[in-house]
Formats: sequence, C-alpha cells, structure tokens
Amino acid sequence: MRRAIFPGSFDPLTLGHYDIILRGITLFDELIISIGVNSDKKYMFSLEERKHFIEEAFKDEPKIKVLTYEGLTVDFCKKVDASFILRGLRNPGDFEFEKAIAHTNRKLSEIETVFLLTSSGKSYISSSIVRDVIKNGGDYTGLVPDTVRTK
Repeated sequence: MRRAIFPGSFDPLTLGHYDIILRGITLFDELIISIGVNSDKKYMFSLEERKHFIEEAFKDEPKIKVLTYEGLTVDFCKKVDASFILRGLRNPGDFEFEKAIAHTNRKLSEIETVFLLTSSGKSYISSSIVRDVIKNGGDYTGLVPDTVRTK
C-alpha cells in the first residue's frame, strides 16, 4: 500500500491545502492528513476545530484519514507505516524551505518527499493570510473550503 502523510498545522485548512489533498489522493492508496502539534506555537483555531474542518471537508473520501501528532514528522511516518510525505509548493521560497526539510528527513529515514505545485489560481493563499483576513473582519470565504467557518 502506498501510504503518505500530508503534514501541517492547517490553521486553518485553505483551498491551497484542499487542492494538494485532492490531487494527492490520486497518487496514493491512503493519505493521512497529519496535524502537527507544536506547544510553542499559538494557533487561531483549536486542534479540535482544525481536525473538524478537515474531517468535514473530506468526509466522503475513504482514502483520507485525519490524525494528530507531536514530535518529528519522520517518527510519525514510521508509526503509521507511511513511506511518503506529501508537500505543496506555492513559490520558489517554499521550494527552498521544503527542500532543506526533505533532505533532512531523507537523512534521518527512508521517507521520500513528494512535491506538488499548488494550482496557479490558489498559489497566493496561505494560512497566515487567511488568519489575517479573519482577524481584520474580511471576507475569507473564497480562500477556504466551506467547512471552515468562524461564525
């Protein structure tokens, strides 16, 4: 079985994430959307809310699981028997950052990282932009799946 994880904080899930997930499930038998927990980071949405957003968005997709984890991503991969890490790239900056992480993960384990380019119409969307729009009372509905609503 080709099992991959798609790790992130998903604070919140965006249409960019959604795009990568939909395209990723065509490549793998199972895709585990892995919500990383970082106690040093302050999140806008609780872990339960983030997990709910994702589970609701993909409730009809049997190839998707949603799990949470702490610690190293490669250790989580071993725990769930995943051979691949799926990552989305929006721009050259993402590539440089993700490349360094992929090389480190490869050094620590036999886990391969698979990169997908975000669709051009969604490449500008980031969780930090969405959070800023929400904090300032803007209309964020065109940036996130319908399951992500704060009111």
